[in-house]
Amino acid sequence: MPVIMGTAGHIDHGKTTLVKALTGIDCDRLAEEKKRGITIELGFAFMDLPPVPGTKGGGPRRLGVVDVPGHERFVKNMVAGAAGIDFVLLVIAADEGVMPQTREHLEICSLLGIKTGVVALTKTDMVEPDWLDMVKEEVANYLQGTFLEGAPIMPVSAHTGSGLDELKLELAKLADGFAPHRRSDLFRLPVDRVFTMKGYGTVVTGTLVSGKVKVGDDITVYPGGLSTKVRTLQSHGAQVEEVQAGSRTAVNLAGVEVEELSRGDVLARPGTLFPSLFWDVELTCLKSSPRSIKHRKEVHFHHGSREVMARVYLLEGEALEPGQTAMCRIRFTEPLAGVYGDRVVARSFSPLRTIAGGRLLNPLPHRVKRFSPAVETLRSLGGESPEAIVLGQLALAGPAGLSFGQLLVATSLESKALEKALQLMGGKQEALLVDREARLYVSGQVVQQLSESLLAHLADYHGREPMKPGVARGGLASTWGRRLPPKLFHFVLEGLLKKGGIAAEAELLRLPGHRVSLASDASALREKILAAYVAGGESPPNLKDVLEPLGVTFKEAAAVFKVLQDEGRLVKVKEEMYYARAALDAVIERTRAFFATREEMSPQDFREVSQLSRKYAIPLLEYFDKEKYTVRVGDNRRWRKRQES
Repeated sequence: MPVIMGTAGHIDHGKTTLVKALTGIDCDRLAEEKKRGITIELGFAFMDLPPVPGTKGGGPRRLGVVDVPGHERFVKNMVAGAAGIDFVLLVIAADEGVMPQTREHLEICSLLGIKTGVVALTKTDMVEPDWLDMVKEEVANYLQGTFLEGAPIMPVSAHTGSGLDELKLELAKLADGFAPHRRSDLFRLPVDRVFTMKGYGTVVTGTLVSGKVKVGDDITVYPGGLSTKVRTLQSHGAQVEEVQAGSRTAVNLAGVEVEELSRGDVLARPGTLFPSLFWDVELTCLKSSPRSIKHRKEVHFHHGSREVMARVYLLEGEALEPGQTAMCRIRFTEPLAGVYGDRVVARSFSPLRTIAGGRLLNPLPHRVKRFSPAVETLRSLGGESPEAIVLGQLALAGPAGLSFGQLLVATSLESKALEKALQLMGGKQEALLVDREARLYVSGQVVQQLSESLLAHLADYHGREPMKPGVARGGLASTWGRRLPPKLFHFVLEGLLKKGGIAAEAELLRLPGHRVSLASDASALREKILAAYVAGGESPPNLKDVLEPLGVTFKEAAAVFKVLQDEGRLVKVKEEMYYARAALDAVIERTRAFFATREEMSPQDFREVSQLSRKYAIPLLEYFDKEKYTVRVGDNRRWRKRQES
């Protein structure tokens, strides 16, 4: 697998000169760099490593090199270059020893998660042997407690060539034994250079941090979302058809202008990254920081090859003291696209220096409030098992859930590992697939909480509306479920219906134990209304005449009428006309008896049989038609035979 080495060290300690001596490539390409004799921009080279004695080979034979500027004014460029490297070549001049940018560069490498490297003591031809021994001891002491403690310290001279072969061999040993973990399924290339090449057009370069890319691939430039295509590829000066993770890569892009791109952009496949204006980060304030990081402090924020202005919101406490680590929300002035586990660096304004760094835990814009339980959930994302990370991210997402693509970014798991984790968690009801089309997952705990909330909502509804048999599905969606994704609302409801937690009757939903009941005052009203209609017999009173003496409106009594209808005590013949069931049954029986000897009945016949005025007769005939006791033939009626029993 390809390996990238980066340089680090103070200005004028000979980084670029050493790289040229090792690789034959001069990384200072700008006229200003030649004129001033200092590195301003990132430089890139490669070298073929010698075989390591006693090994069978098989390790990487070609090493990519990123040369960074050492001047304090260009530390931001150094961070951009260091973001994609695997190990560091810390360059310290023998005639000066450890200097300010030696310290800051080493701190930045540590914050970026670099864990190994080699130290090169340059300019050895300019010092006496005794001085060189003293500097070696000084450097060894300084490196104690850092990730380079015990690293080889190699004296070299780029001018005389002394020690170069030994340094190359040491680098070969380190590269041969190095096995960086890089994802194979998420192509990401942070852009550190953008330029135009005659005959090709727009070209960007960067270190391919994960995945792979080949000629012809469709590409999106994040965070802006610009669409383009890979025209040609180069790696280490050679044109290739495909590039693997860990390679220095030049990508010739089709259909875009140089002005549309900038350092810090990220190339990835369409729909695979999710830019956000804020992230949740595990941030560590350097022990060497001159002061603490206060809540809402403004900083220079570095991620990959991009630098943006940002503000630090502490999720716990009011200040992050030197040496301490805390959960923080970082809010940017422009969107960034990151992946769980990415390393970040923060630099202060005055003095302009590195003060903190850490790991990206939540790259998606979920709300995490200060001092809330969600802060502990965020802290748990450092868990080792894939299931723990998935569970934490789904908990933070809440009812919104996460798609499979979002989980790939939020967990940094390979696709197969994520699918396995979700399958295991699904079996334990910890992660539930609520939308198959969108591949949307929601935490099982969230679904359980929503289920309990829905049951409580129905219980409250029944308490407020005891005379109503239930609530319509649509009404429930527009009240309790109004803030939920429709698919999640359906998932929760169907789960409760399947388990018997909710009963359904047509479109009405209720708790299984709910029965329509009347409060004492409503019960008394029921008896009075029923008595009025029973007393009215076959010529029932007008609705107004029933309600006015009782001092209620129909709207207030509607539920009582509904209960009486459900009980079968009252029958609604038409709007505002109700019959007591017994009275209506008596009219029906006389009508049935008429048809025992006659085929047809005229309206006048019905009035004679029923002894009712036109006010009641016509509505009753229409009611009989609607209820299929009779069928209308012209102005007359016939009895429906299927009603006979």
